[in-house]
Amino acid sequence: MTKVLVIEDNERNRYLISFLLKGAGYEVIEAITGEEGIETAMRERPDLVLMDIQLPGIDGYEATRRIRASPADTKVPIIALTSNAMTGDRERALAAGCTGYIEKPINTDTIIGEIQKYLR
Repeated sequence: MTKVLVIEDNERNRYLISFLLKGAGYEVIEAITGEEGIETAMRERPDLVLMDIQLPGIDGYEATRRIRASPADTKVPIIALTSNAMTGDRERALAAGCTGYIEKPINTDTIIGEIQKYLR
């Protein structure tokens, strides 16, 4: 079963994306902070990471850089899942090591298809 790590501090957002992923047959593991996300990525070795950018503690950019620098990085796709939609935010996420960028609020009808593109 494909394992997805959701790093998201907002309980409602975390519940929604986890609910959709589980409904699509994915195993979901969750983390609330950037630090917890790094530890979970190293321990669990997920197939994909959905990374919120605005996290308590270290932000998603720094968490992504640390995952990329760790032994956990086996080219795992890390997708920024964020409400940061200002000019340059996508480029900043990609420069930090994210594979892709999905804006919030998510479209519940298309999010699983968007995620699946990164798992091929």
